[in-house]
Amino acid sequence: DPARARELRAVLGKHPDVLVVEDDHAGPVAGAPAVSVCHGRERWALVRSVSKSLGPDLRLAILAGDATTVARVEGRQSVGTGWVSHLLQDLVTTLWSDSATDRLLARAADTYATRRDALGRALAAHGIEAHGRSGLNVWVPVVEEAAIVAGLAQAGWAVRAGERYRLKSGPAVRVTVAGLAPRDADRLAAALARSLRPERRRASA
Repeated sequence: DPARARELRAVLGKHPDVLVVEDDHAGPVAGAPAVSVCHGRERWALVRSVSKSLGPDLRLAILAGDATTVARVEGRQSVGTGWVSHLLQDLVTTLWSDSATDRLLARAADTYATRRDALGRALAAHGIEAHGRSGLNVWVPVVEEAAIVAGLAQAGWAVRAGERYRLKSGPAVRVTVAGLAPRDADRLAAALARSLRPERRRASA
């Protein structure tokens, strides 16, 4: 979001010594163009993983950053495994060099966008607030995360509690749309609406 990026740059501009790390885990399948706030900063790192776009078994990411930050990452690697599989590197390079990969990634991005939008519309039809303009997930604010996760599990749906993905924002559940066919969006939205009814009754009491 360019507008959000401008807001962040304004805040970060007051703190030039802060290290900014951007984790672009979805990359070409995010459904939105990449917008960076790292330009012109002294300390920065941009990480782009291929796990979401090319496959979770490809434990590989590309790192760019200022010389000091990159050197520190390399130093940290030296006390661990110390290397990244050359086979995986060669495989990713081959995929990136194939024009067919670009077409498949574009189709994947369109598919995820269709599924994300279908769920958004289905939730809106039930009066449920949701956020998710890009990526593979939709964020649904709730009052009690555990109760909603358990209620949906009983109905046959698996979602994640939002606690591990948030800092100061309120409770929510994270719904992954990667494997959610548009025809199933209405059923999931209806199940979520049923799980939310006790919360809404308490809120209106």
